[in-house]
Amino acid sequence: MRGHKRDLRLWIQIAFAALSNGYIAGFLRGKIYTGPLKRICLPGLNCYSCPGALGACPMGALQSALAGRNGGFPFYVVGFLLAVGALGGRFVCGFLCPFGLVQDLLHRIPLARRPAPIPGSRYLQYARYGVLLILVILLPMTVANAAGMGTPWFCKWLCPSGTLLGGLPLVSSNPSLQAAVGPLFGWKVGLLAVILAASVLWYRPFCRYLCPLGAVYGLLNPVSLFHYTVDAEKCTHCGACRRACKLGIDPAVTPNSPECIRCGVCVAACPTRALTRDWGGKRGKRPASCGGNCAGCAGGCEKPSRAAASGGKTSQNRK
Repeated sequence: MRGHKRDLRLWIQIAFAALSNGYIAGFLRGKIYTGPLKRICLPGLNCYSCPGALGACPMGALQSALAGRNGGFPFYVVGFLLAVGALGGRFVCGFLCPFGLVQDLLHRIPLARRPAPIPGSRYLQYARYGVLLILVILLPMTVANAAGMGTPWFCKWLCPSGTLLGGLPLVSSNPSLQAAVGPLFGWKVGLLAVILAASVLWYRPFCRYLCPLGAVYGLLNPVSLFHYTVDAEKCTHCGACRRACKLGIDPAVTPNSPECIRCGVCVAACPTRALTRDWGGKRGKRPASCGGNCAGCAGGCEKPSRAAASGGKTSQNRK
């Protein structure tokens, strides 16, 4: 059953990637779709320049709006990001992002032994917020050319999804572009190769450390309508969910961590079904009923003074 659910998520990822990049004529002609659907943002990191893309990438759209000469606030893109994040948080990362799918497939390549986690991983995960703030927001807003236009810095210098889904297909099918590529394209291809190779060794390195879209959705993970809940009465703290998580999260402690991509592996691994998916209502931990045993308390007692008194008596009796 657990393998079946993982395969279901994989098929959802494949189906959405195929649907959102379904303009087959674009791949055949080496041209970008420019129809009316391109005005609509897609939820994942799906490059605008992909020949098959039927919609726009929200990070690219945000940079374009901020880099424009008009200087208006990008109400549509910001509203779209907040709405999607408020509904599902990083569910998009786990189910609806094409580049997330690429990393998942690469990590399925069998290896004799996986390396240890990247040193400083706990701190490196904050780098994506720097990418969001500097490359997506500040530089496009403040650095302009002679015509008063800014540059989409993240798309130009960093985004591996744009290189894989947009740059490589367009360059490979257009001789004129092949003659025009320079050091910048070489940098992007080299960076993509490093990220793809790292994805074989470690689970979703780009999502964890560099993705600005994941940073936005991650901030909304703790308050999104779709969330995970831990039933403290059922949780035995066996650690099965923590061992199952490939992102280093302990779902029994932080079920709605900003790092969580809602893949559901931890839910499937829970032997007591204490960890569940939920929609609306309260999130986080459901407190166990107080039995006066503070040593085993999950921290949800509604009467702390009574629990403390009970715990004190227990300690005295033990002495």
